[in-house]
Amino acid sequence: MYRTVDPTSGEVIREFADLSDEEATHALERADAAYRSWSALPIGERAAIVGQIGALHRERTEELAELMTLEMGKPITQSRAEVQLAASIYEYYGQKGPALLADETLDIAGAGVAIVRTEPIGALLGVMPWNFPLYQVARFVAPNLLLGNTILLKHASNCPQLSLAVEQIASDAGASNGEYANVFVTHGQIEGIIASPLLQGVSLTGSESAGRRIGGLAGQNLKKCVLELGGSDPLIILPGADIPLAVTAAATGRFWNAGQACTSMKRTIVSEEVWDDFFPRFLEEASTWHTGDPKDPDTKMGPLSSPGSRRDVAELVDDAVAKGAKVHLGGTIPEGDGAYYPATVLSGVTPDMRLYHEEIFGPVAVVYKVASTDAAVDLANDSPFGLGSAVFAGSGIEADEVAGRLEVGMVGVNMLIRSAPDLPFGGVKNSGIGRELGRFGLDEFANKKLVRRA
Repeated sequence: MYRTVDPTSGEVIREFADLSDEEATHALERADAAYRSWSALPIGERAAIVGQIGALHRERTEELAELMTLEMGKPITQSRAEVQLAASIYEYYGQKGPALLADETLDIAGAGVAIVRTEPIGALLGVMPWNFPLYQVARFVAPNLLLGNTILLKHASNCPQLSLAVEQIASDAGASNGEYANVFVTHGQIEGIIASPLLQGVSLTGSESAGRRIGGLAGQNLKKCVLELGGSDPLIILPGADIPLAVTAAATGRFWNAGQACTSMKRTIVSEEVWDDFFPRFLEEASTWHTGDPKDPDTKMGPLSSPGSRRDVAELVDDAVAKGAKVHLGGTIPEGDGAYYPATVLSGVTPDMRLYHEEIFGPVAVVYKVASTDAAVDLANDSPFGLGSAVFAGSGIEADEVAGRLEVGMVGVNMLIRSAPDLPFGGVKNSGIGRELGRFGLDEFANKKLVRRA
């Protein structure tokens, strides 16, 4: 059941029925049929529509932000910022995309001319999460609509009103004939859609377990897939680092969106040489991240998305504490309504604890003290995930050298990784397959067609 449930109170606001099997099949057939005409449009016309989707996001900022805050509990100021980020992605592809799709002439050894063209492949399915419900849709939708693919969008079950609002925006911008469709489908219907010969690819942003299911289905049916999965991102602080800058980055990187981000800085790894300077300041900064009403512009952390999400976070913390981890801040579920969980700081986490290996999707910072740079790198890489990371050091040369040793898809040097329309996004290991955004976002679901002329 797709439903809006206010995470500050648990109140069910609205419910929406799943599609019938016939309706799900019809949606896929319509997307496949729309592909024929959509891909035949001149690239400039598709670009204008994609850009208009971005413009309508900006125009409807308050409506979208309020829905986001209602459905998943994001503080209203952060919701507004996400609307702007999503708009910038559509605008980027609307403005820069056509040039990125220009034919590439190859330098070949033989006679004649060889050209690679970037062409669409057909109808795609996007399976999207609730934590950044506009931004993550934009990452998938903008490049693929521009390219000429058509979209079925299965959003998280707790974001139904927002997903319908995005569908309305796409329609109002000119993608109104099946090029983009929101689908309230079940897990069983997703399997059928992926198995259908009418579907050409699937993109998932979600958990590692969901990635295994969707990736397995895609593989069984020989469909291209992009998987953006979990992360346990390390933030490394080395001697000579700008400590005030590192403190702010560590707190913001961990507690923004109540820690519900795959690229949140979940492990802070600190050289023992700067520990005494860093750790007290970090605790003080973390203590300023109070929870509150997400509709209040002054609130820094709202509730988690659901009671179930809070339960998952609490179980990981309780397991670590029972096995010897030390709680420096937070660590207990507060009384009262809503799925709130406080900013929490732990140390002493060891490999026998679940928290050492598993991703924690909430406002819990795990801080480690290490004796050397080599120890910091080894600890950072001792994870099944490899999405983002950050290195703070006094020497740019040292920071770059450490960045080169990290087994991740993205590294920020003396800064956090922040998503931007023109920067590639993605990871390695269990953090996923493929890249999104920038020119790379145009290549994942594309036919790189070779044209050879004598």
